Amino acid sequence: MNYYIIYKPYKMISQFTSSHKKKKCLAELGVDFPKNVYPVGRLDENSEGLLILTNDKNLNFKLLTPEFEHKRIYLVQLQGIVNSAAIKQLENGVEIALDAGPYLTKTCKAKIVPKPEKLPPRGHPISETLPTSWIELTLTEGKFHQVRKMTAGVGFPCLRLIRIAIEEIRIENMLPGDVRELKRDAVYKKLNIPI
Repeated sequence: MNYYIIYKPYKMISQFTSSHKKKKCLAELGVDFPKNVYPVGRLDENSEGLLILTNDKNLNFKLLTPEFEHKRIYLVQLQGIVNSAAIKQLENGVEIALDAGPYLTKTCKAKIVPKPEKLPPRGHPISETLPTSWIELTLTEGKFHQVRKMTAGVGFPCLRLIRIAIEEIRIENMLPGDVRELKRDAVYKKLNIPI
């Protein structure tokens, strides 16, 4: 079995091939991954950060099955100066639209954080004149565009979204496009999954 973590860059899709010629995909990272490795979970094209790649079907099942509820931690840059009322609303659950209809997100952890230091530049810079703020959001679910829908739902649209951790696996000191191979025991331990 193979296990990799990558810092998925902004404007790259979470798959190895694309039918759209202009879209960057994981094959462009320049790493000779085994042919049966695939991403566990996804990040949309405009999001960046931690993505796990593996060919371990058991790990895939445990991470994507809702009852296992693994923590996913995001740094989110918001348009506007976020307030404590919006943070409380995020934590208590926000009604978002899904294809199946309205959905109330599960309770989560949210906190206002200072602008992160040493962040790699975003693909498309955000105007310095636009007032923005940063939050850290910890979810145990991952619906389609959930973070973006949640922050917009409380009045603060998402400008930048970076997944920094899944359980204890973090992208510390990684830059967009970086790839690290991990050992099976380390992956399961950091994800709090019994072997």
